[in-house]
Amino acid sequence: MKLLAAKERAIIAIALLTAIVTAIMTAAHVTPVLTFIVSAISLATLASMVGMATEQLGKRMSAGATGVLQSALGNLPELMVGIFSLRAGLVTVVQSALVGSILANALLVLGLAFLAGGLKNGTQRFSKEQPRMIATLMLLAVSAIIMPTLAAKLHTAASAHIGDLSIAVSVVLLIVFIASIPVSLKGSDPVNCEVLEEEDHGPAWPTWMAAAILVVAGVASALVSDWFVEAMKPAITTLHISETFTGLVIVAIAGNAVENVVGIQLAIKNQADYAVSVILNSGLQVALGLTPVLVLLSFVIGAPVHLTLVMPPLLVAALLLSTLIGLVIVYDGESIWLEGLALIGLYVIIAAGFWWG
Repeated sequence: MKLLAAKERAIIAIALLTAIVTAIMTAAHVTPVLTFIVSAISLATLASMVGMATEQLGKRMSAGATGVLQSALGNLPELMVGIFSLRAGLVTVVQSALVGSILANALLVLGLAFLAGGLKNGTQRFSKEQPRMIATLMLLAVSAIIMPTLAAKLHTAASAHIGDLSIAVSVVLLIVFIASIPVSLKGSDPVNCEVLEEEDHGPAWPTWMAAAILVVAGVASALVSDWFVEAMKPAITTLHISETFTGLVIVAIAGNAVENVVGIQLAIKNQADYAVSVILNSGLQVALGLTPVLVLLSFVIGAPVHLTLVMPPLLVAALLLSTLIGLVIVYDGESIWLEGLALIGLYVIIAAGFWWG
């Protein structure tokens, strides 16, 4: 029996090949734009590779342990890009990438799932309780994230202590995140084991193989993230795109969109309950986990500028709107393809709004 399915072998091969090509291009000082593109592809496939290995290890653990593992490792490539970007002083890119990850899940990926699932299966219905809980928790997390921005823009007494306020918010978000893991992943185990067909995921990997692939993917993610950030600044200048657009769209999609293709696959297979849960949980992990971790790390890794939660007003508005719309969309427990198209359209409009900065 083959240990890896054809799809899994293809993803791993592409991830490692593009990582090697990125290393060669960086060493040879190939044009930054081309290096930037190739490294972005490598990051996307490495994210999927990390997701596959984490899922395989999770099959041998309890739901709570699986949740901890997925939360800690699922956003590994984004975390690496964030760390290297902070050390390069690209705070705007990091802020935009964090918001972009949430937008990509709440609008683009969810929209694609509703669109594809609706066109194939008609109106899709899903359990209301879990999506409502996740969407409500996301709204609460986003509300906490935007508080430092409001304090700064309204010139309150807290505006003189934005760094301390951002740290306090981050600590609270992490506490909520840890407490939410068992609840958020309740009932999600069948996604890994039963729903997707064997030709998609293949047989279970041996533990040693899953651990080895995870280590390789983690090391490769760290290296490629460094090269990606190194090529980012000159590429932005050459392509005449803003740092905000780069983070909001390019970095965010490279970091998590490929991994979340599973949500779209589930919707096509008419597994709407699992599809919505997987997609919304991914965005929630960014809001409650990745964002506060990067804020706290920026104060200890020697970043030239600390990452705070004070963001441009338009970025805050986009974040709040997408979260509110996500809550409204899932509240009735059903979706149609037109809702999916509308979500995708809103994502495109928001992305276009940040093209110039």
